[in-house]
Amino acid sequence: MTETAPKPPPLHPDVVPLSFLLGTWVGHGEGDYPTVASFHYDEQFEVSHVGKAFLTWSQRTWGTEDRRPLHAETGYLRPGPPGHVELVLAHPNGIVELSEGTVSGKVLSLQSRLVGRTSTAKEVTALTRRLEVDGDELRYSLAMAAVGRAQADHLRATLQRKTEAAAP
Repeated sequence: MTETAPKPPPLHPDVVPLSFLLGTWVGHGEGDYPTVASFHYDEQFEVSHVGKAFLTWSQRTWGTEDRRPLHAETGYLRPGPPGHVELVLAHPNGIVELSEGTVSGKVLSLQSRLVGRTSTAKEVTALTRRLEVDGDELRYSLAMAAVGRAQADHLRATLQRKTEAAAP
């Protein structure tokens, strides 16, 4: 007996305003911060759905030159009242992030409301994210306040959509 993969569930109506993010995105970025040397990285970012009122968020990066793993994060993007969105993320460096913001057209703007950390994690006190999609291109920037420093630009990248998640 041969099993076939289940048909993807329909997209929940509450996440339709966020559906522009669905898919697997791949590209390159650069980072810097007052406490680290500038660096370049490659990235894969995936946003998908399971038919419920949230989207899944999975991101990983690796060094452009040496291919060593750099960062990853996983979590959920949750729609709120019209134009409002919430992001719940876990980072493997001991950080959890709860951010809220707005979605307007194909632009997502988020500001952390809470950054929690384990006893061994570096201090991060605030994160701001901006994602913008234009066709099959996603551009984002991330600013961070960490290790006693005021919020400063940290990451910026341009990614290309490689696969689109099933949507109605």
